[in-house]
This record gives sequence, structure tokens and C-alpha cells, in this order.
Amino acid sequence: MKGLGMAGEWGAVWVAIGLAAAAVDGERRSRWLRAAPVAPAAVGLNYLVKVAARRDRPRLRRLPPLASAPSELSFPSAHATASVAAATAMGRVQPRARLPLYALAGAICLTRPYLGMHYPSDVLAGAALGLAIGAGWPGLRGRGTEDRLIDLVADAARAASGHATNGSGPDGDRQAASAARGHEPRPDPQAQ
Repeated sequence: MKGLGMAGEWGAVWVAIGLAAAAVDGERRSRWLRAAPVAPAAVGLNYLVKVAARRDRPRLRRLPPLASAPSELSFPSAHATASVAAATAMGRVQPRARLPLYALAGAICLTRPYLGMHYPSDVLAGAALGLAIGAGWPGLRGRGTEDRLIDLVADAARAASGHATNGSGPDGDRQAASAARGHEPRPDPQAQ
């Protein structure tokens, strides 16, 4: 548990995951690189909320915390914020990776109360903040559904016509292509 908590410090494990994914996924490289700094940025935003909330960390008699922290402020959990923000952002880059990303984020979140660093409500608030940050992080969308659909229809139309080009004749003339296929040429509305 302590090692998992240490991996989540400052979002380091998430930066490493983003950079490793960028190295192996050339198709989405730029999106992975944009997702990599989400966790450290989330830690910074989280600290602003901590300063405003000013909630002290839990103190249990005869049971000291099993880890240390850079501040005495508890609400919300920076580990939870960074982990859920990164898992959400990276899940937007590669939706099939969501399950392992959220599993890691959940495991990191569970370490915080176990190590005596946070109340459960700190973790829940951090996760909610992280979800909002990850969902709103810019630059992670790939080609939109509309663009992919247009390409699919255009590809299907080209395949159906038997042409790998735009369907025009050898000199770019659509009427010549129509006549070659045995169709009566239609007048060009732009020529009038």
C-alpha cells in the first residue's frame, strides 16, 4: 500500500504512463503527450482547494500515519484528484484502456485512508474534482464522429462506384465519367 501511495506522489506514475503510451502509440502520440501533464496540474489545482478548505489531516491516538505529506491540509486528497483526473483524461485518449487506468486510480485512492493520510470524504471529494479536471482537459479528442462518418460514407461511395478517385473523368470532368458509364450527361448547374 505504501509503495502504491508513493507512486501517486505528484502524479509521477501518471506522467510515466502518458509518456510510455506516447512512445508506443504513434497514432495518438500527441494526445498522450497532452494527457501526460494532467496529474501534476491536478495536484496544483487541488492545492488551491486545500488552502481554501483548511481541513487538517486525521489524527488517531496511538496510531500514527503510515506515510508523510508535504502539508498538513487534508481536503481534498491530491492523490485522488491527480489519479482520477489522469485516468479520465487518458481514458479519453484510449477508451479501451479505461478499465486498467481506473483500477490503478481506485487502488491509489484506497491507500489514502488506509495510510492514515485522509478521511474517506477527502478521497471522494478529490475523485470528484479529478473527474471534472480529466473530463474538461483540452486537446484530447480525436477526430469527431461526424468526420469519421463522412469518411466512411465517402469510402463506401468510392468502393461502390469502382473508382479510387473522386468519380470524375480522366481530365476531372464528371460528365465524361458519366458518359463513359453509359449515363446521359446532366447539365452543369454552375455553368449557367
